[in-house]
Amino acid sequence: MSFYIPKEKKIEVMEKVKTHGVRFIRMQFTDIAGILKNIAIPVSQLEKALDGDLMFDGSSINWFANIEESDMFLIPDPDTFTVFPWRPSNGAVARMICDVYTPDMEPFVGDPRMNLKRVVKEAADMGYIMNAGPEAEFFLFLVDEMGKPILATQDDAAYFDIAPVDLGEDARRDMVCTLEDIGFEIEASHHEVAPGQHEIDFKYGPAVKVADDIQTFKLVVRSLAERHGLHATFMAKPIAGINGSGMHTHQSLSNPDGVNVFYDPESPNGLSDLARWYMGGIMAHARGLTAVTNSSINSYKRLVPGYEAPVYVAWSEKNRSCLVRVPAKRGSSTRIEVRHPDPMCNPYMALAAMLAAGLDGIKNKIEPPAAIDKNIYHMTKDERDELLIPSLPGSLEEALEELKKDEVVKAALGPHILPKFIAAKEAECDSYRLSVTPWEIKEYLRNY
Repeated sequence: MSFYIPKEKKIEVMEKVKTHGVRFIRMQFTDIAGILKNIAIPVSQLEKALDGDLMFDGSSINWFANIEESDMFLIPDPDTFTVFPWRPSNGAVARMICDVYTPDMEPFVGDPRMNLKRVVKEAADMGYIMNAGPEAEFFLFLVDEMGKPILATQDDAAYFDIAPVDLGEDARRDMVCTLEDIGFEIEASHHEVAPGQHEIDFKYGPAVKVADDIQTFKLVVRSLAERHGLHATFMAKPIAGINGSGMHTHQSLSNPDGVNVFYDPESPNGLSDLARWYMGGIMAHARGLTAVTNSSINSYKRLVPGYEAPVYVAWSEKNRSCLVRVPAKRGSSTRIEVRHPDPMCNPYMALAAMLAAGLDGIKNKIEPPAAIDKNIYHMTKDERDELLIPSLPGSLEEALEELKKDEVVKAALGPHILPKFIAAKEAECDSYRLSVTPWEIKEYLRNY
């Protein structure tokens, strides 16, 4: 499959550039670590880029490509053209999200965006379209006189507080306005449960678009926070003793006509067989999924009991202590909410892995266990064992071992991304294990 950009799309982009006075265009892509990268080109090079002539050194990006695979091409997606409204209007800056191609003009298997497209196509071949709706939480921290973040939140507010207690209200309003200016449909925004913690929810959509939107969302939030003299972080657990930041991901499947196939008005709870099997697949592969959806050492500081983060592989329509929750709405809004992902994950890889797990559930008609409507956090280990409720991995090392055993999740990442991801994360574990933390100094230096 070589790339093809229709002539009318190229003309449309060129006209937008002229209308908005764009001088520079950022050609964006995402590496395996989930970090947004870009190459900025002057508008004089735009036509060349749209013709597929923009080359970059893929081996210079950590985990991305080997030295012998260094020549890569960035192929822009014209539908992602966006002018950054927070940049100067005189000499405006725009962006396009790109796919990565080889010198043979074939999709690069190590590109997370192209990999997600591959898994999305597998779903399409089965007759399904994945829709996802993320809820990415973040913290706003103060900065020092050099502009570097310090571990002090902007406020001491709590869930749904308002100004003057919620000191992030102005920054959050600007973020929402900017997101709307660039085409997001914002559904809600509010202060979260922890001091300095916030959430902005945007409308669900097809998997690839939503992964693009997550990356754009992070960029806007961080850029606008900086303009307010703050630092926004999507780190899963920046402060011990308070709630961490998750990225609960609502998911459903529709058919090519747009009908939600998770809904069945004839079933007692409105869930179709497909919805149950999809959920069964998510739960069957939950331990292997976690390395991808919670991909950092820090992620597992969040996945502990007592802070509203899911720890146990169970589902419910009523309580939020489970891995999977089924929201009350039915009809076209029927969906499941997978609660363990955090916003440090690579969204392209996380969505690919969750979709593959759900599809495996459908293929093999995996029934989920009985719903657990009691608060699992209040159960003893014996009570959980009696109900056959397993736990998620307690560390990145444990999660990586589970990933290595899960053939479905491994296949979802593909033969290029999988080994590079595992090698990089094992190196991260080694680095952490060899470090001496402030906790160790506090506990041991004086007494021993």
